[in-house]
Amino acid sequence: MPLVELRNVSKIYHLGGEEIRALDDVTLDIESGEFISIIGPSGSGKSTLMHILGCLDSPTHGSIKLDGTMIQNASARELARIRNAKIGFVFQFFNLLPKLTVVQNVELPMIYSGVSRHERQERAMAALKMVDLENRARHRPMQLSGGQQQRAAIARALVNNPRIIFADEPTGNLDSNTGEAILQLFCELSKEGRTIALVTHDPEIAARTPRRIEIRDGKVAPVVDSRLAGLARN
Repeated sequence: MPLVELRNVSKIYHLGGEEIRALDDVTLDIESGEFISIIGPSGSGKSTLMHILGCLDSPTHGSIKLDGTMIQNASARELARIRNAKIGFVFQFFNLLPKLTVVQNVELPMIYSGVSRHERQERAMAALKMVDLENRARHRPMQLSGGQQQRAAIARALVNNPRIIFADEPTGNLDSNTGEAILQLFCELSKEGRTIALVTHDPEIAARTPRRIEIRDGKVAPVVDSRLAGLARN
């Protein structure tokens, strides 16, 4: 059974009397342990798709099953619980709280889960060790480089051992060398069996993932086999 199942999912907005289909009848599966990229230009619907996959939004139509649970009609409180227990997020701008130390930022998802203080600290330090950042645990985010801040954000995403990690343009605010190091970290996490969905507009980044899902005008674009395309040109 796939970890994530979307069936005929649409997201419709009404603006000024006009109907806008941000997602239009999307059906797809994500298997446990997959490393995928969701690619498409700005406005294609890829961020809307990530928000729905990540239980940050609900579809207008269609069904979603995450880890065996139907979630399309879940309440806001239920979605929050599912996010905290099953999903980790990594964003372009890190979203670390500046007044907290790195280890305190990593502990935050566990506070919402009711984990004891001692266990929070142990698990947070273990997550920081996974991303080679345990020596910066007592620093504030502004004392870190951009790459270190993103590593801290990845540790926070990992700390509850989520079923899937969503990374939304995780290298978009980093220089090329630092971005490459972050991509390599995601590759290593994938090899450990973690399920990762990386949202990007960059084809070169998408090419690093074993599977790519392209969104165009709110729909999943058909997969084209490059070998067949070459034969057609000949």
